[in-house]
Amino acid sequence: MRRVILAFVGTVAGLVVLLSFKTHSTSAAATPPAAIGGTSGQASAPAAAPSASDSSSASSSSKASSSPSSVAGAAKTVTGAVTDTIYGPVEVQITVKNGKVTAAQAVQYPQDSPRDQQINSYAIPVLNQEAVSASSASIDAVSGATYTSGGYITSLQSALDKAGV
Repeated sequence: MRRVILAFVGTVAGLVVLLSFKTHSTSAAATPPAAIGGTSGQASAPAAAPSASDSSSASSSSKASSSPSSVAGAAKTVTGAVTDTIYGPVEVQITVKNGKVTAAQAVQYPQDSPRDQQINSYAIPVLNQEAVSASSASIDAVSGATYTSGGYITSLQSALDKAGV
């Protein structure tokens, strides 16, 4: 009889603990516009630009970088290559001044599903901030956004190469 009572009390205690467990709230879903603006405060209009103009602007920016002595202190904005991930393309745009990244923004990233929007609403701002802090592509991936982080880092490295950093 004593074993039955202990088993019953143990089961009730386990159910109480299980039912009182609270998961964290997903407040990131309530703020998807945070990822759109990036850290530079610019709108995401460049994402709609055709890729042909991106490549021509990238080639013109690489031509401008061949004579750095003429504009030593001028800021230069460069867009990296589009990197395809299994969830969608990722493209990064950076602004470089005096050999240092002053702004980074993902102009293209996966946004097709609500889950993509939720993940990237917190991942993209973190990646933008890390890119500016490091001024290189040696940044950590964001947990939960591994594919987007990998595409971001690849496109960021492409932009840094084009900028000559």
